[in-house]
Amino acid sequence: MLNNDLLEILRCPACSASEAGILKLERKEWLVCQDCGRKYPISEDIPVLLIDEGDKWKETAVKDLPPAPPLL
Repeated sequence: MLNNDLLEILRCPACSASEAGILKLERKEWLVCQDCGRKYPISEDIPVLLIDEGDKWKETAVKDLPPAPPLL
């Protein structure tokens, strides 16, 4: 589980330069950007904040997100 202090400072890497890029924790295993809608998985308590990873899930509704994949 992500520490609340960490969650407060994490920002979407695609938005943080031009917008707030605030991330919201969803289903305890996804971070959803409130600006662009990219969704980043949390695998083994580690947020995977790669823009390419967020792009994969951008069009997927939160309710349709699968369990976060394990780290490779």
